[in-house]
Amino acid sequence: MILIHMHKIRFVLSFLFWLNFFGNVSFAQTQNPSKKEIRKATKRAVQYLNSEKFEKSLETARWSLHYATVINDDYLIATSYNLIAANFEQLSEVDKAISLYEKGLTFANNSENDTIKNFINNNLGNVYCFEKKQYEKGIEFYKKSLEYSQKAADTSQIVFTKLNIAWAYFDIDQYENGLPYLEYINKYQAKFSDKSLIIILNMLNGMYSGHKGDFAKGENYFLTAINLGNKLGNKGDLSFSHQEYSKFLFKKGEYKKAYENLVIYNKISDEIYNDDLLKKANVAGINLELDEYKREIDKVETEIELQSQSLHKSRVIVILFIIVFLVLLLLLVSLYKNFNFKKKINYDLTLANEQLIIAKDKAIEASQAKTQFLSTISHELRTPLYGVIGITNLLLDEHKELAKSPHLGSLKFSARYLLSLVNDILQINKIEENKIILESLAFNVSDEIHLVKNALSFIAQSHKNIISVKIDPAIPEYLIGDKLRLAQILMNLVSNALKFTNNGEVILSANLVKVEDNLHHIEFQVSDNGVGIDAADQDRIFEKFVQVGRNDNDYQGTGLGLAIVKRLLGLFNSQITLESQVGIGTTFIFTIAFEHDSNKTNEIINNIKVDLSSGQLFKVLVVEDNKINQTITKKIIEKNNCSCFIVDDGLQALDVLEKDVFDIILMDINMPLISGFETTRKIRSKGIHTPIIALTAFAKDEITEEAIEAGMNDILIKPFESLKLFQVMNEQIKKTKTAVY
Repeated sequence: MILIHMHKIRFVLSFLFWLNFFGNVSFAQTQNPSKKEIRKATKRAVQYLNSEKFEKSLETARWSLHYATVINDDYLIATSYNLIAANFEQLSEVDKAISLYEKGLTFANNSENDTIKNFINNNLGNVYCFEKKQYEKGIEFYKKSLEYSQKAADTSQIVFTKLNIAWAYFDIDQYENGLPYLEYINKYQAKFSDKSLIIILNMLNGMYSGHKGDFAKGENYFLTAINLGNKLGNKGDLSFSHQEYSKFLFKKGEYKKAYENLVIYNKISDEIYNDDLLKKANVAGINLELDEYKREIDKVETEIELQSQSLHKSRVIVILFIIVFLVLLLLLVSLYKNFNFKKKINYDLTLANEQLIIAKDKAIEASQAKTQFLSTISHELRTPLYGVIGITNLLLDEHKELAKSPHLGSLKFSARYLLSLVNDILQINKIEENKIILESLAFNVSDEIHLVKNALSFIAQSHKNIISVKIDPAIPEYLIGDKLRLAQILMNLVSNALKFTNNGEVILSANLVKVEDNLHHIEFQVSDNGVGIDAADQDRIFEKFVQVGRNDNDYQGTGLGLAIVKRLLGLFNSQITLESQVGIGTTFIFTIAFEHDSNKTNEIINNIKVDLSSGQLFKVLVVEDNKINQTITKKIIEKNNCSCFIVDDGLQALDVLEKDVFDIILMDINMPLISGFETTRKIRSKGIHTPIIALTAFAKDEITEEAIEAGMNDILIKPFESLKLFQVMNEQIKKTKTAVY
């Protein structure tokens, strides 16, 4: 008689008892059952299996498999196959059981439920170990099952799986390999196991005690297992306990008792597997096999239908291919006819490309020449402007009585404006590429407007015009923004209005039109009663180098003013509009949102101050070849109580540094004999760490990389504010004193 290990089935399927679904489900369905109903059915199938009612268990599992397949639920399909396979295993249909377990494992692996993967791997371990006697393969399945239970951190499942592993090792007399698993179960069984497991656990302890020769302890374990089996009515575990106890007694030499226990084992097995029960279960098994065949037939029919559809599509594709082939043939003929023509065209294009390459090279050369020209013009204009602004500042400092002079103020402002205008004209391409960033400075709108008015008073007088200013009193005293760009916009618009107006009036007004949080939207208007602009020309006046409605002898200008205005307003996210009639006049209107924040304004104003709190006197070496620049720079330095020593070129600077020590060096770049860069390299090569600040009229972005490479610490572009110079000087001297070389 072929017998199997009943315990392992109970272990694997017991998980379904914690599915909290209760009640009966009718199998007569007018519509597909829910997942809940299918789970209830699997629960009943487990109950039937544990009661050795294989026929009912198989019929119920068959029902659940059918509807789990209908609703395409991988977890429920895997659970159903697991149940059916467990029944066949109990009925000693081992190969069928393995096939069904493997099917179930395929669906389980497609699901996200690790528990069903754990159970099916465990069951395959049971079959291969205790039925096929392929223990190595079976133990691999057990260990895979153990991985899933450990992943889920389910100690009860870990205990059950380790019990099966210990039993497998004991069956092949590898007691020492199985001992760690048995010790683990002994440690945790009281907390994480049921009474059924205690039967087999006592049996395994008895087997190990017998192996070690401790027959008294082994006898006690086996009797405990048999008593529990009788008490609980668990025939499967009871039969195994009698079988192993019989082996134990035989080893002990008690042959009569060994025979008696073997008889009990066979009797219990006969009760479990009576012929009538097996026949009924076999009928249920055949029905299940028929279901499997039907599913395979349906699958084949579906594949045949798909192949038929694919064949139909293939025929259509062949027809389309023939049509496409014919079309391609016609195209090939057409291409062949056009080949000679295209060959000639390609030859012409090759010649044209060569000419384009030549033109491109010339354009690059022209662009480089333009860049060099702009750089030279920038340097040559900034140098005299440094003198104008510097001398103006010196006059204001040395002659306090001129501080309120509108003429000197206008001169200073005009020089600053001219510097800004020169920079913007030379960098108009950068404006268009959004490479200019607006500054955030605290300023008074009224002061800036009156500076514009005073600066343009000469132009107004020459055209016998008056400039009227109207400022909304609601505008805060201080706003935050780029006042120099605003002044440049207003200067361009007002000067443009004055040039095109004679014996008239130009009105410059500013009105607060909207307040959003801390943003104050100021609307500026520049109105005149001059010649006006024709409607046809109003869209063109903001283009570069465009001058309309005038004779060249009457007015002067580059035609860049309004173009610059439009691009600068773009930086403010603003647009300009105009209203004009020929012979009546023109009004330009734009709105800019400026920030108003008292705390931030105070912070900006405070940051402008130069930190000379230390009262320390610095020795400054100025390397500059321009005599005017020498005078201005020296006055600025000495005015702030610092000593200044001037040399005309880099070679003199090197000689002086051999004999004396300075706190800081102000270095011009473009000098005779050797440049400021080369002079700096030679200074650094001598191990002199004195901070060097480049004072240059070149654009900063043109020289920054070379200045850093040469060893310069910072760059100031001429002309510059004296406050800014001393801020940079203090900062660099402080850094040098704290640096470690």
